Amino acid sequence: MPQISQLSAVFASQLFWLALVFGLIFFGIGRGMLPKVRSTIGARESKIADDLEKARAARAKADETEAAWRARMDEARVEAARIAHEAKQESARNTERRVNEALVKIDAKVESARVRIWTSVQAARAEMEVVAAEAAQQMVEQLTGMKIDKNDAANAVTAELRALAPAMRREHRAEDAARAKQPLASTVR
Repeated sequence: MPQISQLSAVFASQLFWLALVFGLIFFGIGRGMLPKVRSTIGARESKIADDLEKARAARAKADETEAAWRARMDEARVEAARIAHEAKQESARNTERRVNEALVKIDAKVESARVRIWTSVQAARAEMEVVAAEAAQQMVEQLTGMKIDKNDAANAVTAELRALAPAMRREHRAEDAARAKQPLASTVR
């Protein structure tokens, strides 16, 4: 076969051109394309790292905001409990003094106290609806990023409170019935 007999004559030339072509390809890719690829990969990694750092910072800020909100709510609960405790103590002292002064005036004083408590409860419920609507609006915005209209948030809170109202009324009626069955002397200290 003539092709095999020519192989020794052209082998060195083919080997030279093979090495030259592979050398050009190697240096072309290694010097031209590889640095561009590496810089693109580095830029992408730094962008991802920056985005992750921003996300961590945003999460930390959200956690701080939530912690501050929880602290404010806890302080408000403690203050409300203190005020309620003081009001109960004051009411007990006033009731005892009034009972000692005149048993005839007790019914009128008790009714007056019930009206004040009812008014306070109604005012507290109204304030609770406002605070709950604001809190719901803020939570939805922080969790989903969507802005909710104040009226929509207030309507949602009002609907939930209306759903809870029958159970609360039954509970208060049961408490009132239990109080009504107790003799007057046992309710006063």
